[in-house]
Amino acid sequence: MPERTETHSRTVTTKVPARLDRLPWSRWHWMIVIGLGTVWILDGLEVTVVGSIASRISEDGSGLSITDAQVTGVAAALYVAGACSGALVFGRLTDLYGRKKLFLVTLGVYLAATALTAVSFSAWWFFLFRFLTGFGIGGEYAAINSAIDELIPSKYRGRVDLIINGSFWIGAVAGALLSVLALNTEIFPESVGWRLTFALGVVLGLVILLVRRHVPESPRWMMVHGRTEEAEALVSDVERRVEAEKGVRLPDPEEAISVTQRKDIGFGEIARTVFRSYPRRAVLGLSLFVGQAFLYNAITFGFGSILVTFFGVSSGVTGYYFAVVAFLNFLGPLLLGRLFDTVGRRPMISGTYILSGLLLFGTAWLFGAGRLTAVTMTACWCVVLFFASAGASSAYLTVSEIFPMETRAMAIAFFYAIGTAAGGISGPLLFAGLTSSGVVSDAVIAFCVGAALMVAAGLVAVFYAVAAEGRSLEQIAAPLSTAEPAPAKTAKTA
Repeated sequence: MPERTETHSRTVTTKVPARLDRLPWSRWHWMIVIGLGTVWILDGLEVTVVGSIASRISEDGSGLSITDAQVTGVAAALYVAGACSGALVFGRLTDLYGRKKLFLVTLGVYLAATALTAVSFSAWWFFLFRFLTGFGIGGEYAAINSAIDELIPSKYRGRVDLIINGSFWIGAVAGALLSVLALNTEIFPESVGWRLTFALGVVLGLVILLVRRHVPESPRWMMVHGRTEEAEALVSDVERRVEAEKGVRLPDPEEAISVTQRKDIGFGEIARTVFRSYPRRAVLGLSLFVGQAFLYNAITFGFGSILVTFFGVSSGVTGYYFAVVAFLNFLGPLLLGRLFDTVGRRPMISGTYILSGLLLFGTAWLFGAGRLTAVTMTACWCVVLFFASAGASSAYLTVSEIFPMETRAMAIAFFYAIGTAAGGISGPLLFAGLTSSGVVSDAVIAFCVGAALMVAAGLVAVFYAVAAEGRSLEQIAAPLSTAEPAPAKTAKTA
């Protein structure tokens, strides 16, 4: 491989982005999806299993002196705080030092923190490593979404990104079912079962790490950071592998791009770019993340308590209900993802947000009128979240593709942190009393708040969503390092 170039002031012309975008789907792309995308399964497993096994951890004989409220309150808040902090810290480092270095580091942080959580002997130890687990997962969001969008061809970028982000719910299904197994004292002692759930996360993470070692650095990142020769060589190798696999010669790439290479772009320039050059895109990103965060917390934060309090469902079987809801959450991005590339971003983003909000309004009305049972309530949630999950996943897709490449990881980190903080801090504070009070009208208010914010975000998308389907990342937002950057002016491309 060519020696790394340390000159960052020269201007080079390259077709690397066009060469990546014109690739057909191949085994190489599957390696990227498996190596990078499967980490969301771990996130879903982590979030779900801790809430589900909280009652077991807090029991006498668990080997840990901690209360149920501390697990679902303090530990959950620390996990969220860690995720927000990790996203911001690693987001900046990802833009500075590359996608590959950071997606290996963040997974390493997750693995170490989860393993140490499994051997917790006191509450402070458990709290510390829940924070650090979140720190690693938050960093993953910035590093992984950046790499995926820069490596996946533009034709497939929307559906792949949605399905990968939606795979969180595969982990949630596994977490819900695993919690039922872990709580069974006939199989595992009280002090062992909950530890094994964390150990499983470590095992899955190690498998992902083995695959991830073969995922390359983003050629797009390399071409801006003075490593053009490496980027060209990497893409040439991929092209040879794809041509050998498909048995055809690839067409010539169409567009070249000129960039002035530089090592670093200051945080001030990143902030000015996101909020001054692309203000409507910034409003769009904030709206989408906050809307989906509140809708999900309106439903999932009080999920178990609503079933137990209002419908008399045993707390020991709520995991089965949640598994069904989580499965429908995954089906949404899986079945609707292709439409984001064909029908288009704007109609699909606004449509999924507005429709899921309206459906939740309808669910709130039926619940308030006393017309639902535990089964039909769960069915309503399934329908709402089928569309909402596709919309929520599109929020990550949106912020990862509508800002210049040099700001991509930091933009993802910023909007993820805002949305996560809104959902993980403001959401519980708002919805905790409403969903657990035992008063039907209080729960209805919680649903309506989440629904209203989701509809509002959908309306913002009607006007501000970017028609990014089938377009290269450089067409959507010119890199800051291009010789003549041209931020778009219209609602379609602004």
